Amino acid sequence: MRCKILHETKGRMRVRFCMKRMTLKQADIAEYALSAVTGVKRVQVFDRTCDAVIAYTCGRDEIIRTLSRFSFTDERNIALVPEHTGRELNRYYENKLAGVVIKRFVNKLIIPKPIRHILAFVKAAKYIWRGLKCLLQGRLEVAVLDATAIAASLLRGDFKTAGSVMFLLNVGDILDEWTHRKSIDDLARTMSLGVEQVWTRTDDGQEVLMPVNEVRKGDMIVVRTGSMIPLDGKVVSGDAMVNQASMTGESVPVHKSEGAYVYAGTVVEDGECTVCVESISGGGRYDRIVKMIEESEKLKSAAEDKASHLADKLVPWSLGGTLLTWLITRSVTKALSILMVDFSCALKLAMPISVLSAMRECSRAGITVKGGRFMEAVSEADTIVFDKTGTLTHSSPRVAKVIAFGGRDEAEMLRLAACLEEHYPHSIANAVVADAAKKGLEHEEFHSKVEYVVAHGISSTVNGERVLIGSHHFIIEDEQCLEPDDDRYRELPPEYSHLYLAIGGEVAAVICIEDPLREEAADVIQKLHEYGITRVVMMTGDNERTARAVAEKVGVDEYHAEVLPEDKAAFIRAEHEAGRRVIMIGDGVNDSPALSEADAGIAISTGAAIAREIADITISADDLYALVELKRLSNALMSRIGWNYRTIIGFNGALIGLGVLGVLPPAASALLHNASTLAIGLRSMTDLK
Repeated sequence: MRCKILHETKGRMRVRFCMKRMTLKQADIAEYALSAVTGVKRVQVFDRTCDAVIAYTCGRDEIIRTLSRFSFTDERNIALVPEHTGRELNRYYENKLAGVVIKRFVNKLIIPKPIRHILAFVKAAKYIWRGLKCLLQGRLEVAVLDATAIAASLLRGDFKTAGSVMFLLNVGDILDEWTHRKSIDDLARTMSLGVEQVWTRTDDGQEVLMPVNEVRKGDMIVVRTGSMIPLDGKVVSGDAMVNQASMTGESVPVHKSEGAYVYAGTVVEDGECTVCVESISGGGRYDRIVKMIEESEKLKSAAEDKASHLADKLVPWSLGGTLLTWLITRSVTKALSILMVDFSCALKLAMPISVLSAMRECSRAGITVKGGRFMEAVSEADTIVFDKTGTLTHSSPRVAKVIAFGGRDEAEMLRLAACLEEHYPHSIANAVVADAAKKGLEHEEFHSKVEYVVAHGISSTVNGERVLIGSHHFIIEDEQCLEPDDDRYRELPPEYSHLYLAIGGEVAAVICIEDPLREEAADVIQKLHEYGITRVVMMTGDNERTARAVAEKVGVDEYHAEVLPEDKAAFIRAEHEAGRRVIMIGDGVNDSPALSEADAGIAISTGAAIAREIADITISADDLYALVELKRLSNALMSRIGWNYRTIIGFNGALIGLGVLGVLPPAASALLHNASTLAIGLRSMTDLK
């Protein structure tokens, strides 16, 4: 592609594509393709001017080569663009807002005054009808107040005031709708499907791991406990309890057996099923998520509900104040000054915009929030509960060593462990599979059906012998496998987590997992204390010795070792009974009950699909500072909402007082009121400090 460099500084380049016109689709292709280049930090593409601004840390020559090779028709570039990018939505509302503003000023210059007066009555019909509908339904709401103000102005012949009120109401509606739709669009895209690989079953019964984009209609895919269903289809065998929260908003799992239909993006909570793929597009998962978000009460925080109810409750007082002022002063002008000013518009506009803009800002920081009420819960929380593995420690632990017993080969034990573990999403399982791959240990499917026991381990059969892999509690205490009479077993290295492999009822090997702490963990916990968290708790299924060592290093206030999933959930219930607000953060299948129980459940983005699905918030796995940023943004959001309340009530109260005293005429009151409403709304759209 031919490009021209317009401006260049160190690490930043502005280029122009040599083309007459760029479509929105082409702009998206350019933005996503250039963003995919290693070393490119940020890309902005402006379709109207055919320009692109590229911020990069890689070599300048790499950017030049990429631009010279770039093509809008390259299938690899096209494949990088998601189904929805938000560019088309933004353009629609940009054009709509610009059209309203331009039309307002052009009409004043071109259309004669008598015709403008007639048009004012025509435009007012919409607002008056809204008010009448509310009255006919027995409700006194903001629409009644707007209709009364506009109608009174028209009847007095004050067309300028009526026009200004209608114009500002129209602009406010567009801004409100734009912010609302964009925030929902941003949220839905971050919640959309992100599965890259899937297990497929071949005609001879073998299971093969393959990229999801290579799956075709009619293929058989296998989905097990904790995994996300990547494509729409019909269950042909197996039984599973499926969490369909992303489709219905309800977290209660639904039983799926042979003949049942399953949807992309839903998650298997328990069981296993083989699905015949019927749609490779996901059946409109994005659209279903948008519908769920719009209809779900989860989207509203208590602050938004309070603002909405307060706005409607103030309408009768505004109408009553208008009537009382007229009865006392007999001045229509002073009475209309109250009618032109109400608290409702600003309250109803500013609060939802504040919450949705904060959610959008979170998404830019790698944080997905499924509803405003969860940011409010994070702001009010005084207790946070951490899982250890994959949360306080890195989400990619490593195999340090394999200790085999009874003359068995260490490589073969690792091969067998990887064969079992590769079916289930957990950071430790991923470590075993990765180490086997690194050592070139191929592991074809040679075991029978595997069974996953949540928070314990895996059970299967190999060559007629039962094979188990999991925790000490599962292997020794629950399954009562024989422990080897070996000094190496009695002196297992204390600095590692241990994964036990048992064959035929006796421990065959112990895999030592190195699970290094996140470098930022201690600093994050300290900052959470500074932002208002009074109690930090770590809960882990690991042994007491390992748990204590981690707790001392990161500085948690208390810790609990060798806990089961139900123990974590029970702890959070006890905290609720003690009057505390609790955040839970985890990444595994075993964290799901606690994530559901918490006021705000937070999952790590690289964790199990079921954890991400059940969680109210998902943060980036890059580092835990995203958690600090979430707390900061949540606190700042509630501060902004408080500021909005005080400003709206104070400013509009002053306008009403000045109107009653005769200082401000109705037109000035209306102008100042609507201007302040827009100003507060626009301020609410800005980034939180």
